[in-house]
Amino acid sequence: MRLVCPQLVGPPPPPSPGPRPRGVGQAAGRGSGAGAEPPGRGAGRSRLQVSAGLKGAACAPGRAPAAAQQATRSCRPAPFPHSPASPGCSRPPPRAAGRSCGLPPRRPERAAGAMPRIDADLKLDFKDVLLRPKRSSLKSRAEVDLERSFTFRNSKQTYSGIPIIVANMDTVGTFEMAVVMSQHSMLTAIHKHYTLDDWKLFAANHPECLQHVAVSSGSGKNDLEKMSSILEAVPQVKFICLDVANGYSEHFVEFVKLVRARFPEHTIMAGNVVTGEMVEELILSGADIIKVGVGPGSVCTTRTKTGVGYPQLSAVIECADSAHGLKGHIISDGGCTCPGDVAKAFGAGADFVMLGGMFSGHTECAGEVIERNGQKLKLFYGMSSETAMKKHAGGVAEYRASEGKTVEVPYKGDVKDTILDILGGLRSTCTYVGAAKLKELSRRATFIRVTQQHNTMFS
Repeated sequence: MRLVCPQLVGPPPPPSPGPRPRGVGQAAGRGSGAGAEPPGRGAGRSRLQVSAGLKGAACAPGRAPAAAQQATRSCRPAPFPHSPASPGCSRPPPRAAGRSCGLPPRRPERAAGAMPRIDADLKLDFKDVLLRPKRSSLKSRAEVDLERSFTFRNSKQTYSGIPIIVANMDTVGTFEMAVVMSQHSMLTAIHKHYTLDDWKLFAANHPECLQHVAVSSGSGKNDLEKMSSILEAVPQVKFICLDVANGYSEHFVEFVKLVRARFPEHTIMAGNVVTGEMVEELILSGADIIKVGVGPGSVCTTRTKTGVGYPQLSAVIECADSAHGLKGHIISDGGCTCPGDVAKAFGAGADFVMLGGMFSGHTECAGEVIERNGQKLKLFYGMSSETAMKKHAGGVAEYRASEGKTVEVPYKGDVKDTILDILGGLRSTCTYVGAAKLKELSRRATFIRVTQQHNTMFS
């Protein structure tokens, strides 16, 4: 997967001063020996980060074209074309000779009173890019295989199916939704507010669905006890979804370790995070699939309430690189508004894509159909919204703020039509870039930066 970015207009670069001595600003070599990349790590970085231009020079504004070309050809970032000691420079110094791990140097902790750091690397969202078409040998969309097979790092379990997941929100992550999704070999993360009796009844009536659902849980003691009782009563369920808004807390990392110790053969999804170091931390703590996304959801207001977030496309690219280096997997959670965004998430390296808003408003969603001014509507809300907290916690606690909103969406009928629309768009994407299988999409994807996604004349 690559990302193409036109260079900004400016003066031509100065002539090259000749070959740089080995060990100055770069590792000693690319072959075997002290300068070689560790196996498995360099390949993922070359495909997902440096070639994408998000951490190398290929897309950085004002960077010399020669440096950009060198960054695209190499697994290592291009040498910085300016002095790290120059005023206002926030970039780390060039890597010393012998350090060839392919990762950026670890930054020291800022001393007390130091100025905040600004990361000037380009970060992109789904709306900022399109996929470039490529020559294809496929004759029809029907030839595209959307199923994937995974063996998970920690649980050692295997999974085969279409890697799209319904979000664990109490309006869309329902048993009714799971019945339809399982018919298309897709997963549903069941919301955590169903009772043990509800689960027993569902298991008795729909045993064929149990391999395509996940039990959801927060990180509290009561959450753990409830999840444990469900998994003991319904042992056919093999997926666990540990879902918190902030996956960066030490408490959550310890909770993941506790769940892994208690359920060594269950596949654990955990999140949410948006940076590579926390992806690695959670995988090493026992999680198999990391949920990636902070604030991109359609009914999430975290970014406006807290100012915290990360553009989803860049988050997926960077987190996929970190996860795949450890033989882990990621879910792109949030930010998709149309089937094209789902394709971009897979093209960026996501193993699974989780959808909430795109599955809202259907017959299988919780809640009654509302009729207003001759229009049929259904309620959809974030799980940190005032609506959700009043329903499940008695209201918004005084020490916190609501970080979700409540909306009325048009009633869309049966979810089957939406599923076919998403899968049809995904197959079409694969034919445009020459990917016979969904697995090949990230290898065939080249993103181009754009200023407009589509013609808005009749929107």
